[in-house]
Amino acid sequence: MVIQVQRHAFTVAEYHKMAEAGIFTEDDRVELLDGEIVQMAAIGARHAERVRVLGETLVVRCGLGAIVSSQNPVHLDERSEPQPDLAVLRRRSYSDAHPAPDDILLLIEVADTTADYDRRVKLPLYARASVRETWLVDLQADRLEVYRQPAGDGYHLIQIMVRGQRVSPELLPDVTLAVDEILG
Repeated sequence: MVIQVQRHAFTVAEYHKMAEAGIFTEDDRVELLDGEIVQMAAIGARHAERVRVLGETLVVRCGLGAIVSSQNPVHLDERSEPQPDLAVLRRRSYSDAHPAPDDILLLIEVADTTADYDRRVKLPLYARASVRETWLVDLQADRLEVYRQPAGDGYHLIQIMVRGQRVSPELLPDVTLAVDEILG
């Protein structure tokens, strides 16, 4: 006899109700990805430092042209509300709802140990939601991966950037960063 186990894919509304009911607290490191509540990896010192420094750099470079949000939710669709390491957003108030794909100018994931997971799970979610540009800061490989032109579950344009190069977000062409300062 074969028993089939069915999974329940949670919606963002259900996920929020669980948080309101106290099932999750602000200290719980979970996010909703494609209907599944996923425990996020622990943040190591190297990862935390890169997110902190890169966030500060982006705040200075973007000035009043954008909001830089660190490890806060973005609402991709009714089943996904990830918390990217950094989100560069259109300047407006987000007090009524988390930023949606149209608000996102750039998403950045910093990976010390999770690069494969980010490529396999998070980047396809971002592409499906039509997030125009995502950067993966791969600390282990010492490189920046730039993903542009979302289509289906992936991106048509993928650039591998290394030390000595410079990069500008497509939607913020006046903001230029050296790969060296991104990688630290």
